[in-house]
Amino acid sequence: MAAKKPVAGFDYEKARVELEGIVRSLENGSNTLEENLALWEKGEQLAAKCQEWLDEINEKLQEAKAEISDEEDEEEYEDEELEEDDE
Repeated sequence: MAAKKPVAGFDYEKARVELEGIVRSLENGSNTLEENLALWEKGEQLAAKCQEWLDEINEKLQEAKAEISDEEDEEEYEDEELEEDDE
């Protein structure tokens, strides 16, 4: 059953596909209570791992945006200095 696979070996896409399968299986309602519990726990692990990856990516994007903004500010400052020197 899907609930026995370790989360550590998954990449984001594989984890999302596995999570979707778990949701479908839970919605199907043909599992035993024990199977549903195992699926739920696995789904929680997968969802937490996916959120962790998304948070890391978001942090990297924010850092890149800040870096680009800093570079643009630096270029504007240099352009202003050149304009003042020309006067």
